Amino acid sequence: MSLLLNALSGAEAAQAALTTTSQNVANAATPGYTREGVLLGSLQGTQAGAGVQVLALQRFSDGYKNLQLWQSNSVLGHSQAGQDYLTQLEQVMSDDTSNVNQGVQQFFAALNAASGQPDSVPLRQQVLSSANALTQRMGTLQNLLGSQQASINAQQQAILVQLNSLAGDIALLNGKITAARATGIQDSGLQDARDQKIDTLASLVGLRVVDQPDGSKSVSLPNGQPLVMGTSAGTLSLTGGQLSLSIASSKFSVPTTQLSGQLGGLFDTAAQVLSPLVTQMQELATNIGTKVNAQLAAGFAPPAATPGQPMFTLNNGQLQLTSLQATDLAFSSNPADVGNSDNLSALIALQKQPMTLTQFNAAGQATGTTQIVMGDVFNQIVGSLGTASQQNQASIKTAQTVRDQAQQNWSSSAGVNNDEEATNLMQYQQLYQSNMKVAQVANTLFDAALHMLG
Repeated sequence: MSLLLNALSGAEAAQAALTTTSQNVANAATPGYTREGVLLGSLQGTQAGAGVQVLALQRFSDGYKNLQLWQSNSVLGHSQAGQDYLTQLEQVMSDDTSNVNQGVQQFFAALNAASGQPDSVPLRQQVLSSANALTQRMGTLQNLLGSQQASINAQQQAILVQLNSLAGDIALLNGKITAARATGIQDSGLQDARDQKIDTLASLVGLRVVDQPDGSKSVSLPNGQPLVMGTSAGTLSLTGGQLSLSIASSKFSVPTTQLSGQLGGLFDTAAQVLSPLVTQMQELATNIGTKVNAQLAAGFAPPAATPGQPMFTLNNGQLQLTSLQATDLAFSSNPADVGNSDNLSALIALQKQPMTLTQFNAAGQATGTTQIVMGDVFNQIVGSLGTASQQNQASIKTAQTVRDQAQQNWSSSAGVNNDEEATNLMQYQQLYQSNMKVAQVANTLFDAALHMLG
């Protein structure tokens, strides 16, 4: 009987291995599927043994490679999140119709043209037209910065909705996996689903993932605050620029720096790029407005004794044109001389005068101020933006390479190799056939024994 039992146990083991192999082949193209295999063990009997048994269904999952995969997705998501905003800004700021530097140059060129005939109404009107064009260029750019901040805010809220949903799904899968293990049910499919949810979540925000003895996974934010604990999931919310996390009966304030993932990338884009740009554009607008207005106030308009009136006004940091008329431009510095253009010359000289501009480091923190010629300010702003965009594009390429390598590394152990599975099919098929041959021999011997006895 032991011969027959051995053969039957071997056939059952081979059949289990064939079933597992067929499962692998069927899911070779399934995203996130982790290949499986059977772990066999010998059954020890009182004499020659009692056959073989399937000890466990083995899932070829490497925790370290999983962490590499998730971390690489967080870094890639962080780099990609802000690039669209940087690209749009580069295009707008370098476009001829909205280039502020060209607007500044055209304004001072109109002033210079008027110096040849300071009492010419058409030339004076051209000065006002170029001043209006300058305010429109600056307003277009500043409005774009405002709309980009609004878009970032809306995108952050959308990400939080997705993030909270994924956290809830992971907590739910934790509960199903824990219950399955308690009852001895195979949970490989549930684990695959959970790992995919974690990978998607990692693209949204940086994570720390820890395996628990009951089969669940605890997920926390980069600063250690818990996002998923067993079957409990936290909820992230953003109000007034302040990020907070609620889980169970606790609520935490979450720092918006070093979050990683798309959420962290958006916070960093706003803090490191948009906020400095808003500040520097407001400073440029303020300097142009106050310096031009101050110089006009020092001059006189026809008739020569009329004091100069302001050309610009500032509204929430944006430069706007006043109702000043062409004849009101105070180009003269002598109230008794209508044709005097000394104050006009002083206006033209403003382009070469330095202005104070706040400097920022890579983290978007103000590091002090510097003096820059007014005509060069916008060029420096564009140059800093271009540098930030190029560095971010390089970071995207690097992050994509790391992600691809992590994916390949994960696939080398967890992915399905069709050649390997084909070999396994042949091996387990031969194993099954061999055991059935043993069973056939055992049956023949048993029939012979019965014939002898009877």
